[in-house]
Amino acid sequence: MSQIDLQWFAAEEEGKTEEPSEYKLRKARDEEGRVPKSQELNSTLIYLFQIFLLTFLGSWMLRSFKNCFVYFYSNIFNIELTNYEAAYVFARYFVRMVLPFGILGMVMGIVSNLVQNKGFLYAPKLIMPKFDKLVPHFGQYLKRTMFSLEGGFNIVKSMLKVIVIAFVNFLVIRGDLERLLSLSLTGSLELAMGHVARMALKMLLISAVFLLAIGIVDYLVQKRQFMENMKMTKQEVKEEFKEQEGDPEVKSRLENAQREMLAHNMPKAVREADVLITNPTHFAVALEWKRNVDDAPKVTAKGEDLTALNMRRIAKEADVPIVENRPLARGLYTETKIGDIIPEAYIKAIATVYAHIGYINKQK
Repeated sequence: MSQIDLQWFAAEEEGKTEEPSEYKLRKARDEEGRVPKSQELNSTLIYLFQIFLLTFLGSWMLRSFKNCFVYFYSNIFNIELTNYEAAYVFARYFVRMVLPFGILGMVMGIVSNLVQNKGFLYAPKLIMPKFDKLVPHFGQYLKRTMFSLEGGFNIVKSMLKVIVIAFVNFLVIRGDLERLLSLSLTGSLELAMGHVARMALKMLLISAVFLLAIGIVDYLVQKRQFMENMKMTKQEVKEEFKEQEGDPEVKSRLENAQREMLAHNMPKAVREADVLITNPTHFAVALEWKRNVDDAPKVTAKGEDLTALNMRRIAKEADVPIVENRPLARGLYTETKIGDIIPEAYIKAIATVYAHIGYINKQK
């Protein structure tokens, strides 16, 4: 008797305790085409909207079918009607009745995928041939389809769909059985066909509503399973951070976020500044030099007009030295951003300012 590998029942990837980063989710979507998606929801939406279309076009389709039947029945003995003409007439009636459903199915398939994919998804990697897929991996297949949460859910889902459809059909037929039998006694074929059509439509519509509920649950389960599979280990988080740290785009976003944070903390930055350089009223730039961290002073806050006046007020209240230097204030305001080290071109001027501040402090 062969033994079953107990690893089939273990978690697919151990140690993945961290939630997936936005970078990993974006990479999985854009490069690999991996997104949480439910095929059940896609097919159910197509099925439901085609039932709605059938409701609106049912009478027209019945008339078209009747006209087609009458045409061929009336020409059954017409020897002048060629096979080509008969095939053309049949194709015309058939296409007219089927084409709206085909178009609607295609449109709803695209729309439902766009909604679940959150827009268009183009991933060339999905269409690249994978020759390793030609070799069957029965262990992995059994693990995925039978000995996993996903496999168990799919089995329950399939059984539930069969039970729901059978139960709905049973209830509808039992409720209309007496009426259906009475119509069979009247001998009116048209009335009987109309009633059967209404019964079938009712069964389709009720089944579609139940299947839609199953499809929504399936989407939620697929999304949860997708997020579980995308989880990262602590080591992966560290490696991804190191990788992104060198990315110019990511670095720019981090710097912008840092500047925004510093801008929101302007009052605190001014109070903790070494000096405030002003224009004297149009521009103001606060500098701070942490000698054990930075090689030169750093711009911690800056502003113009009303903001500059507010910075002067805060600096006076906090007893921060204010140095009026028009070209220096304008140059630093124009050429630097919050969080920047002062440019080399201004080192000599700033050194003079700091020397002046040191002299003032010694005089106090």
